Amino acid sequence: MNIDQLEPKSVWSNFSKLNAVPRPSKKEERVIAFMLGFGNELGLETFSDAIGNVIIRKPATSGMEGKKMITLQSHLDMVHQKNADTQFDFDVQGIDMFVDGDWVKARGTTLGADNGMGVAAIMALLESDSISHPALEALFTIDEETGMTGAFGLEGGILKGEILLNLDTEEDDEIDIGCAGGIDITATRSYNKKPGTHGDAGLQITIKGLKGGHSGMDIHKGLGNANKIMNRLLYLGLDYNMRISSLEGGSLRNAIPRESTCQLNIGRKHVAEVVTKFNALADAIKAELKVQEPNLTINLEEVKPAKEVMGLGAQGKLIKAIYAAHNGVYAISASIENLVETSNNIARILVKDGKITVACLTRSSVDSAKLDLANSLRSVFELGGFDVKYSGAYPGWNPNPDSKILSITKNTYINLFKEEPKVIACHAGLECGILGQNYPEIDMVSFGPTILGAHSPDERVSISSVQKFWKLLLEILKNTN
Repeated sequence: MNIDQLEPKSVWSNFSKLNAVPRPSKKEERVIAFMLGFGNELGLETFSDAIGNVIIRKPATSGMEGKKMITLQSHLDMVHQKNADTQFDFDVQGIDMFVDGDWVKARGTTLGADNGMGVAAIMALLESDSISHPALEALFTIDEETGMTGAFGLEGGILKGEILLNLDTEEDDEIDIGCAGGIDITATRSYNKKPGTHGDAGLQITIKGLKGGHSGMDIHKGLGNANKIMNRLLYLGLDYNMRISSLEGGSLRNAIPRESTCQLNIGRKHVAEVVTKFNALADAIKAELKVQEPNLTINLEEVKPAKEVMGLGAQGKLIKAIYAAHNGVYAISASIENLVETSNNIARILVKDGKITVACLTRSSVDSAKLDLANSLRSVFELGGFDVKYSGAYPGWNPNPDSKILSITKNTYINLFKEEPKVIACHAGLECGILGQNYPEIDMVSFGPTILGAHSPDERVSISSVQKFWKLLLEILKNTN
């Protein structure tokens, strides 16, 4: 079935148009131009601010002029991830989508439903001449996925809305009223390159098939982290004078790493024993993760020995630092049931050309706890001789259970679907916390359709859920004051 023929057609048609435009984080020039052209063609007030966010305003329909203006907010950028065997250039190609039962998916790449479905829904509202609504203000932010630059750069006084509906939640039975803050941690150090010893064997370890996913929303699932798994295997080799020549695992900070590859040299006399122990450990790891990660593969193959390898001192400190560094859930909230309070994702490790880089994303709904875990990680890496920098810190969104728009959204949901929604705070970075700093009086909630596997090539969005989300959104617009 053609995506454009799905219901609601206006939403899916706009999603298809949006997904034809390459829109990686920090390279949003084309999608900004696309959105400015969209608003201008409709004859609506359309402009971009100094940072690159796009704002489009539409007057209220007849009879709705007395209601408060509503700001509808979603982000334009998307996470670019693909399977290693997928040939795809995100800089020039549009997303290749297909329908699979109740799901829309992409072939071998992320889908961009996060947050493209929210953007598409807002576009459908802006172009409609038949939907009743109060005055609307669309805020399309940039660079949400790798720094929330757009939200941080939005100055006070630009927005006119009194209510903000963020359309970036990924379960259709949830209303979000709070989120975690985050901080990027980057550990770097140099290492001395040594000549590969004559007569060594070359080995390559490849980890593939992990599910990956969102490093906040999926962190509690116990999924495999390719960097941590690789490090367990490398630790085994310390007793055999193993020497790393290159290592690359993971990619983006907000994605749980799915793949890792390491090339190393080892004395020929140790190969048989190391292969035996390696296979035993690989089998043990796969058994540990057989429920969460049934498709995990860990392969060891002999390759041509590398001409240069890491010095033993730096190599040992890297492996021991990664072993000691916390990954996964660190603390559960004492105030909100089943909410992850604090976590860390060891997102990327790169060993290349005499330099080691380790990138982490630490999240917490409690700022002091976020800093506590960050300092713990910093201490581990500094003991290993790394230089550690913090960057990209953003605040959480403090829940307001007495919010008027929460009450309206919750009651509207109950009336439509005859069940109670889940009112939650999430362990992810929503832009609401940042926007609330410059607009403290604005009343906010977040909701959206069901999206699974965000930030991974398994990303998919439920067709029936989009219909439910659209119905809820239209009814909320009618019910605001």
